[in-house]
Amino acid sequence: QVQLVESGGGLVQAGGSLRLSCAASGNIFSINTMGWYRQAPRKQRELVADITSGGRTNYGDSVKGRFTISRDNAKNTVYLQMNSLKPEDTAVYYCNIKWIGLNYWGQGTQVTVSS
Repeated sequence: QVQLVESGGGLVQAGGSLRLSCAASGNIFSINTMGWYRQAPRKQRELVADITSGGRTNYGDSVKGRFTISRDNAKNTVYLQMNSLKPEDTAVYYCNIKWIGLNYWGQGTQVTVSS
């Protein structure tokens, strides 16, 4: 059973920073892609950023230059450093991993940016 445990969400003022973490547990190894998606009220879920096991990164256009994704393969953990946060970054952030052809999702963590 694969589990994803997220942490690090919360309330922050515009211009502030937050760091999200997501640890994958279970009988899991050599995870291909790890990433973060977000969903704001009345909007579709969208890619924030993802990173392959080799370290190749991909970012959504709205977060480029402000967010940084990284991972620790030994710990099966992915991180999202979010800087210069804006009110439009407010959403539930979901951790995602792609492993042996399947998608796994975390429970989501709320990020709220006040103006």
